[in-house]
Amino acid sequence: MPEIKTLGLFFLTALAEIIGCYLPYLWLREGKSVWLLAPAAISLAAFAWLLSLHPTAAGRVYAAYGGVYIFMAILWLWAVDGIRPTTWDMVGSGIALIGMAIIMFAPRSA
Repeated sequence: MPEIKTLGLFFLTALAEIIGCYLPYLWLREGKSVWLLAPAAISLAAFAWLLSLHPTAAGRVYAAYGGVYIFMAILWLWAVDGIRPTTWDMVGSGIALIGMAIIMFAPRSA
């Protein structure tokens, strides 16, 4: 069950980071409202808070989280930007997720 919690936290964390970065992008590049910065700041604060919920060493969590972020960014590209991922996008995302699983769930000695 801790693995499910870890994966859930990773996916929520990635979503919070992507939203927190995407909204300022909309303001800066797409000419959207400056008011998008308020929810962006909240989302980035949630991102930092969610990272703090992991019980393991920060360096390992951050390294593994990167794999989930890659996967979520490709999903965002498809779902929000409407750009269908290539086969190579999917292969790369899969490799990143395998790397995350190895980092987080490999047996460790105390």
